[in-house]
Amino acid sequence: MDPITHGLAGVTITNLGFNRKAAFLVILLSALAPDIDYVTRLWGADVFLRYHRGITHGILALFIVPVIIGLIFGLRKGFFYYFFIAFLSYSAHLFMDLTTQYGTRILSPLDWEPYSLNLMFIIDPYVTIGLLLSVIFCVMNKKRAILISIITVVLLASYTGGRYYLYGKTKEFLKERIEANTYTLCPLPNDFLRWWFVVMSGNEFKVGFADLFTGRICVHETYKVHNNDPFIEMSKKEGVVRNFLYFAKHPYVEVKRGDKMTTVTWRELSFTIRPEEHFVAKVFYDKEGKVITSYFKF
Repeated sequence: MDPITHGLAGVTITNLGFNRKAAFLVILLSALAPDIDYVTRLWGADVFLRYHRGITHGILALFIVPVIIGLIFGLRKGFFYYFFIAFLSYSAHLFMDLTTQYGTRILSPLDWEPYSLNLMFIIDPYVTIGLLLSVIFCVMNKKRAILISIITVVLLASYTGGRYYLYGKTKEFLKERIEANTYTLCPLPNDFLRWWFVVMSGNEFKVGFADLFTGRICVHETYKVHNNDPFIEMSKKEGVVRNFLYFAKHPYVEVKRGDKMTTVTWRELSFTIRPEEHFVAKVFYDKEGKVITSYFKF
């Protein structure tokens, strides 16, 4: 989720009745703290791709950061209170990120594997608008702020549960229609009954739409895996590709040779729904096999 949504979630948690001095500041700070890794964007998009939702989104940070915040705000009095609300807000951030297809390394540093529930797109307007309306209603009716916030939490939990149910039904439906070794479903923005899928069988990837409403499976593209080109191994030595592969769950590589230049393109298939280039790493080589340039694009 985006920082605005996390900030609104923090305000909603505050409206649950945490009114002690500095509670709002502690909750808002904790709700946004995991995204301090946005600073890695200064070193390039590929570096950000590798380190965003890493150590600051793991279980170690989940305990250490609230302890630090608790000590800062409650060293003399109220440590456990401030630790609890910081822990609650930090946990909410991690769970919200875990529901998106981008995923998070929730078990870091014990396990650096990215995990994702794949229930929501990276930015979900229904969650953001729901939280925003809750905050507005609480400002307009402060006497019922706790009740409004409780209802908001219940509705968001129901929304998440509903998407989990639809995810499961769509995956069952997909398995009935396509035989494969692995199945991955990815949410689409502003859509509930249609999901983007990536399936793999042998050396072949298929991507497309699974539509529960119409009962149709539409294979958008088929990719044959070819890993015997020497330029593929050469490209793996480049920083942008190493960072890309650290993130990618379904990487696919293509080599295109020209008269003056060879281009190696790595793409993450779970984001190929959009026609433009997104989540793509490219390396360009001259005729002698030397790197001309390389880049990563979200």
